[in-house]
Amino acid sequence: MIIVHAEHEIRDFDAWKTAFDRDPIRREQSGVRRHCVVRPVDDPNFVMDFESETEIAAREFQAALHQLRASPAAAPAPRANPQTRLIEPVETRTF
Repeated sequence: MIIVHAEHEIRDFDAWKTAFDRDPIRREQSGVRRHCVVRPVDDPNFVMDFESETEIAAREFQAALHQLRASPAAAPAPRANPQTRLIEPVETRTF
């Protein structure tokens, strides 16, 4: 599994979430198997992780995220361009 870790800065979480829920880049069809939307407790900005099964699918989805930013209707309320990084889990442990 490869994770596309995306950090976005936004002005309006609710507007962003409405657009996110419309799924303009068809996450599942793009190879994403799971996503997680989280926000820092002391900041309205947020971080997202998208899990893909292959590095190729992750790279293609990463490119699609950056193309999405060109559409104000699909990506409302941005403050800055998203920063993305492909990461690979090394260890997960539950206590």
